[in-house]
Amino acid sequence: MNFDIVIVGAGPSGLCFAQALAGCGLRIAILERQHESQLAQPAFDGREIALTHHSVHLMQALGLWDRIDQNAISPLRDARVLNGPSLYAMNIDHRDSKKQELGYLIANDLIRKSAYETVKASPDITLLTEARISAVATDNESASITLADGNKIKAQLLIAADSRFSETRRAMGIAATMHDFGKTMMVCVMEHNVPHHHVAWEWFDYGQTLALLPMNGMQSSIVITLPAADIQQLMAMSEADFNEAVTIRFKHRLGSMQLKSTRHAYPLVTAYANRLVAKRFALIGDAAVGMHPVTAHGFNFGLSGIEVLAHEIKAALARGGNIAAPNMLERYERKHRIRTRPLFIATHTIAKLYGDDSIPARMIRAASLRLSNRIAPLKRAVAHMLTEAR
Repeated sequence: MNFDIVIVGAGPSGLCFAQALAGCGLRIAILERQHESQLAQPAFDGREIALTHHSVHLMQALGLWDRIDQNAISPLRDARVLNGPSLYAMNIDHRDSKKQELGYLIANDLIRKSAYETVKASPDITLLTEARISAVATDNESASITLADGNKIKAQLLIAADSRFSETRRAMGIAATMHDFGKTMMVCVMEHNVPHHHVAWEWFDYGQTLALLPMNGMQSSIVITLPAADIQQLMAMSEADFNEAVTIRFKHRLGSMQLKSTRHAYPLVTAYANRLVAKRFALIGDAAVGMHPVTAHGFNFGLSGIEVLAHEIKAALARGGNIAAPNMLERYERKHRIRTRPLFIATHTIAKLYGDDSIPARMIRAASLRLSNRIAPLKRAVAHMLTEAR
């Protein structure tokens, strides 16, 4: 089989990248391990995705936005950052961004479903499911993929979009700087009787990190970050015991809390590829940059990288050039690093500081939060980063 571009991974980034190039006359294939039914009807996985205004614009342009039930989209109006047991918070106001809201929240499974449906409607995209890869290689002439069943695929350009633990990245000999925080995140939907007013929380409490993502109505997606053993205990609790435990962890600030979904746990590991490109090869999505969730920018960075790489490929096509030219891939790498590297480093610094419960760290945490709250230009910059309005 021969294609112009082969994408490994039919997650949101892989599907969106394929759709970004649909209609350009390119033959595009997506290789995915899962059965197609799992893509067509993705299961709820607990994750709510915070989208910037620019990401919404990109999803609209790709045709995803209109496929999502608008009642399932929650506005993210403002954000608060809290430290320890104090009620004092750094407030990030939507008015600092000159928008009616900082962004929007959508369940990950809804994004996956809309991306799948959009791709299935594109005649120049071939989706190959239950496809297991045994080998990949690239040379001056082409990229080649060998499947476990012995079939071989040739392409001009190979794209890896197979998670922050990307096996394709490793097969291409590209290392990634990975950091295991030694913690696990548990996510679920809770109902509560104190309104959230569509304000998100990032609460760096002592001994735990709590996040609240406001959903429509009196519900929120909550994220609890703890050592793995503590998360296992929460996951194993009866629903009644779990409700009581979470209510106590949130110090009754949302009133009584009731579980409204399944519970899901994920190891807290970040990744940043040492190289984003190689000969006839590029990384996108989490395979390129796997962010810490504290800034909720993971999928936004994925869409940003897709926008840059798709633009470079379209420009090469318009010139009648090579869609896998080294200088074109290098431009993508340079632009995506500029967009992602500073925030990736800053996020790690914040996560380490606010995850440190030593007495000196607690004092620095409290002081930095109060200082940041008083610097208007900084708050405006944070609001602009969160909204990514253009």
